[in-house]
Amino acid sequence: MTRAEAADMTDGGALRTPDRLRRRASRLLSQLTMRSDRLIGEGLAEADARKWHYAVLASLQEYGPASQAELSRRSGIYRSDMVGVLNELAERDLVERSPDPDDRRRNVITISPQGRRRLRSLDGVLDDLHDELLAPLSPEERDQFVQLLIRLLDHHTRTSLPPEAERHPA
Repeated sequence: MTRAEAADMTDGGALRTPDRLRRRASRLLSQLTMRSDRLIGEGLAEADARKWHYAVLASLQEYGPASQAELSRRSGIYRSDMVGVLNELAERDLVERSPDPDDRRRNVITISPQGRRRLRSLDGVLDDLHDELLAPLSPEERDQFVQLLIRLLDHHTRTSLPPEAERHPA
């Protein structure tokens, strides 16, 4: 921390921020996202995992086997990055690849029994990290906060889809 930042500290230990900025939801979400990403990234690293590992395992557990392209769409991982993530998971025997019977040029990815166990373990790690992230909120406030975030994200996801995707969802 610089001397200027230290001089700008309030009694509560937080940097003073102009009210104009503190009232902007976009700014607050951005600031919280940075802190959340750091907390989750560091916490998962301590568990020898990455957020993309969790995203792929959770997707496979919830929706079943999928092609790499489908996993990319489900998880938000760029297709070019998906191969590396799957290689890491396969090296740890957390997923299995097998040729697609309908199209031998592509693979179908399946979560392995070891991958299911790892996912349950990572659920516990993330539960603890989310408790830390949301510590100032009561359980009811946490539920409400998550529901509001889901509502916002769903709205903005729907409104950003091209018209043909809304008519013919994947």
